[in-house]
Amino acid sequence: MPTTSSSAASSSSSSSSSSSGNRQADVFSRLASSDPEVKLKALREVKNQIIGNRTKKLSFLKLGAIPAIASALSDADDSDKCNNILVQSAAALGSFACGFEAGVQAVLDAGVFPHLLRLLTNPDEKVVDAGARSLRMIFQSNQAPNYDFLQEKNMEFLFSLLNSNNENVSGLGASIIAHACGTSIEQQVLLEAGVLEKLVILLDGSLSQREACLESLATVLKNNPVAVSDFVGFESGRYFDSVTELTKDRYPRTRLLSCLFLVVIYNTSPSYFLNMGTKLRLIKTLLELLNDPGQSGDDAALVFSCLIADKEDLQKLAYEANAIKNIVDILKTGSELQPKRLQGLFLSLAELCSKLEDCRCSFLSLEVLDLMIDALRHKSADVRTAACICFRNAARSVKNLSAGRFTSDRIMLPLVQLLHDPSSSVQVAVIGALSNIVLDFSSPKSRFIEYGGLKQLIELSKSMDPNTRCSALRALRNLMFLADNKRKELFYSDIKAQGFASLISDPEPPVQEQALALLRNLVDGCISSIEFVFDGDGLILDAIGRQLRKDPQAQMAIQGMYVLTNVASGTELHKEVVMQQLFPQEKPGSENFVLKFLQSDESQLRSATVWTIINLTSPSSIGAFDRHVKLRNAGIIPQLKNMVNDACLDVKIRIRTVLGQSMSFGEN
Repeated sequence: MPTTSSSAASSSSSSSSSSSGNRQADVFSRLASSDPEVKLKALREVKNQIIGNRTKKLSFLKLGAIPAIASALSDADDSDKCNNILVQSAAALGSFACGFEAGVQAVLDAGVFPHLLRLLTNPDEKVVDAGARSLRMIFQSNQAPNYDFLQEKNMEFLFSLLNSNNENVSGLGASIIAHACGTSIEQQVLLEAGVLEKLVILLDGSLSQREACLESLATVLKNNPVAVSDFVGFESGRYFDSVTELTKDRYPRTRLLSCLFLVVIYNTSPSYFLNMGTKLRLIKTLLELLNDPGQSGDDAALVFSCLIADKEDLQKLAYEANAIKNIVDILKTGSELQPKRLQGLFLSLAELCSKLEDCRCSFLSLEVLDLMIDALRHKSADVRTAACICFRNAARSVKNLSAGRFTSDRIMLPLVQLLHDPSSSVQVAVIGALSNIVLDFSSPKSRFIEYGGLKQLIELSKSMDPNTRCSALRALRNLMFLADNKRKELFYSDIKAQGFASLISDPEPPVQEQALALLRNLVDGCISSIEFVFDGDGLILDAIGRQLRKDPQAQMAIQGMYVLTNVASGTELHKEVVMQQLFPQEKPGSENFVLKFLQSDESQLRSATVWTIINLTSPSSIGAFDRHVKLRNAGIIPQLKNMVNDACLDVKIRIRTVLGQSMSFGEN
């Protein structure tokens, strides 16, 4: 009967699990044995069970095996009789650290790092090998200890590793560089010490040396054109050609690392990749590696996304190579993918959708929205962030946006929920996605507001993180674009004059710019919208005036002037208030900021300033003549006459409008 069969299967599975747990507990108990042979056998059993098996690594980790193995390592001396225990304990610890971040953390917490370093000076070559391999596994993780290259003793130790005849020891030196070299200063120190010459030699070494070398070279050359030039010039380009050939190697890891290295060179010095065939080969190699089931496949997706980032020509090549369908097919396999691979795949799709509309339409035609929604709920913050970026770039498609493809409840609700995510990177990414989606002019945007999106964006605009504040304001700016008065009032009732004034006076210029751009959209439209800036006894307008008089950055000044342009389009009272901001009570002889803006190299700032003057001097308004006189006496009208042949056509047309209005006041 089915019931009996199911019960029997369940019983068998439970029995097997229990038996496995008992065996692991037995092995664990023998790790603490005082008998060296018993302990050695237990160490071998642990090592053999956990190699390549994350489940067993986690199981032994929970049992407390790592501290027990660490104790076996630290208790063993350097005598010959203890060599086997040293080798097996180091090997077991390296296996725990290999591709398993929880294992790395547990190994480091157990305090074994200095004991592993000690093994490098052991007279037995097998002990040295085991210690070097274990340390390399640790240094492949971001959790590995930092390494200060600026200290002379550390540099001496590093070169003693690189100069070693033992391939695992020299590979360890390369791995330390790949892990710890993170600044241009560290790059320079290493290059001046001659590390480049040492590393290229390893390219001719064993497989493990070559792979460690490729990774460390990529780190040393990243964003360093001079170092790239030096490398390419070594032996008339022999090493550069050698790395290019390694993209065809039979080992997936070697192919991946050679691709990573070439991507670093391409992103640093694109002039070395003028050949279209080389670019296409790099793309196809990485696309093939995406299907590798191991770590190389996990890493390949991130390397691919770095290759095509912000490069329309490569995105087009990748699109023609069927990259979008290949990636989507991997996501649809149904198998559980590692977070790193998922992150890379979604980032790759995001890059492919960043510039080309054909890519966006092709991507969305593959019924991928459910996959993206699932990724929004993934336990990994990196995956959630990547999915949000993918949504953001896909939502740049006007065709699909206006068709309402992104405004259904099943998409909007999880996106709004992520505004409360504990990760600031997720918050910034989801705000970016929502910024594009709320521009959907066919949608009333009511769902977004009903789910609490508006209130949370206002809350995030007060965040301690400037990137979050800036992103939240950008989304609010888009939400207020062509918004009706009801939505504007709903927004303003939460933020109020004091909140706006604080954002305009924020210490970060990008936040100031976005706050003013938001205000520009808020006061755009009907006369009643302009009244928002008069709340709180003109607190908002005073904040704008103060910022414009502080010699602000061009982009911030542009948005500030457009706010004044919109206010000056209103009633006589509105125009006079703008004049008060343009001509406050200042010390005699101080230069007016309007003149500075008209003389700016930034054409958009000149245009925004002229627009303000057009609205102030419109002949249909009662006080236009008096304002014109004041502008002329301040030297602003004469300055405009000197700009009639401005290099920017838009500025030139607006100036002629102002001068045409001036003629109605008797101006020649």
